[in-house]
Amino acid sequence: MTVTYTARVANARFGGFSQLLLLWRGSIYKLLWRELLCFLGLYMVLSSAYRFMLTEGQKRYFEKLVIYCDQYASLIPVSFVLGFYVNLVVHRWWNQYLCMPLPDALMCIVSGTVHGRDERGRLYRRTLMRYAGLSAVLILRSVSTAVFKRFPTIDHVVEAGFMTREERKKFENLNSSYNKYWVPFIWFSNLAAQARREGRIRDNSALKLLLEELTVFRGKCSMLFHYDWISVPLVYTQVVTIAVYSYFLACLIGRQFLDPAQGYKDHNLDLFVPVFTLLQFFFYAGWLKVAEQLINPFGEDDDDFETNFLIDRNFQVSMLAVDEMYDDLAMLEKDLYWDTAEARAPYTAATAFQRLQPSFQGSTFDITLAKEDMQFQRPEGLDVPLGEAQGDFLQRLLPVGAGMAAGGLLGRRLSLLRRKNSCVSEASTAPSCTCASTQDGVAPECGCDDLLLDSGPREPEPELPSGPELPAPGPVAEPFTTVSMPAPRGPAPPWLPSPIGEEEESLA
Repeated sequence: MTVTYTARVANARFGGFSQLLLLWRGSIYKLLWRELLCFLGLYMVLSSAYRFMLTEGQKRYFEKLVIYCDQYASLIPVSFVLGFYVNLVVHRWWNQYLCMPLPDALMCIVSGTVHGRDERGRLYRRTLMRYAGLSAVLILRSVSTAVFKRFPTIDHVVEAGFMTREERKKFENLNSSYNKYWVPFIWFSNLAAQARREGRIRDNSALKLLLEELTVFRGKCSMLFHYDWISVPLVYTQVVTIAVYSYFLACLIGRQFLDPAQGYKDHNLDLFVPVFTLLQFFFYAGWLKVAEQLINPFGEDDDDFETNFLIDRNFQVSMLAVDEMYDDLAMLEKDLYWDTAEARAPYTAATAFQRLQPSFQGSTFDITLAKEDMQFQRPEGLDVPLGEAQGDFLQRLLPVGAGMAAGGLLGRRLSLLRRKNSCVSEASTAPSCTCASTQDGVAPECGCDDLLLDSGPREPEPELPSGPELPAPGPVAEPFTTVSMPAPRGPAPPWLPSPIGEEEESLA
């Protein structure tokens, strides 16, 4: 069973993680105590032999060997190699969990798209979800030792109810030497197509949605198969293991306490028990054991995935969703806050203090500015109000022609833009153009657009500079094509927003 300690660390407090150090199941002590005792035992044997069994000459030679091993043990990049390896294994471990085939999304779509309250409709839905569960059982049986022990043969799968005897004949008669976990997916697709032909699935969009979710479910099963097939390269695992073992093999000799009377450098103390070497072994060897446990989470370690539990849960939940809960709705009732403008759920006495906290509006709402820093600055050389500056700038950029002065489309769009980006009051924009009708393709010069373009007194237009006369325009090569406008739309339903461009059309 997976070791869960989430509730113990829900709140950060003094010594929060210290309470976890006393746990045994799933702990590093349970995983490493044999290796730690083996290392400590070998160290004590060498230390006792140095102190009580060797002659003086042999002690001098052993002391030189200790100094040599201690000097060159640091050349082994154990932390560098081990750190990258564990990072790779943990990333792979989490991705394998994300690939666990969960039928929750698929069962919701089956319940919503495969219709029929009769026995045949019920049979369709249950069979579809049984095929999905059968595929999950077949792939987990291929990668998990716990599931394989539960279903060692196909007969056990049939006896458990995931496969009928007729389906077993078809499954075994299919001539393929490869893993056939994908066969129930094909049965699922064929059965969904048959349900569409019978009208149980009412349109092709629903069938497409169902098959797309089946593809996602199948992709997860396929990824589990590939994770089981493609392991972390063996050479990487061997390099890391050799690095850790050779490092602590050198530490067995290099970390021995020598006779302080000999005057060797950094050997002024004799403790007999290498405390910090044991801590170093605990960290590095424990890191390696963590990688050993996580590299295949489908075993039977304390922290491996509960695959049998997932099979039971997924099968029961999926059948409930497509059978018992199909078309099962509670009576529609007004909620508790039906007549409340600002709905707010109540708080208990333990959480009442959170109601007094202000809601978060954004990090910039805490910024304070001086009053003089909040004044708009008028651009240099411009004596008009700030609200009119943008519109005047656009008016100078756009060409002034007959179509614009006579109420053309460009003039109407510019007036609409000025109304949205200026501070002109509604009274100044109230007059509307009542003479938009044209005669012989020429709009009458009524000045309606002038009211929209400028609400104040207009300055006289500057005269154009004199220059060489421009040649008269030639004849128009081709007349303008008259485009028929679509019929006016009817009034929109009151619950829909106003269509885009409605304000613009009202000005036309």
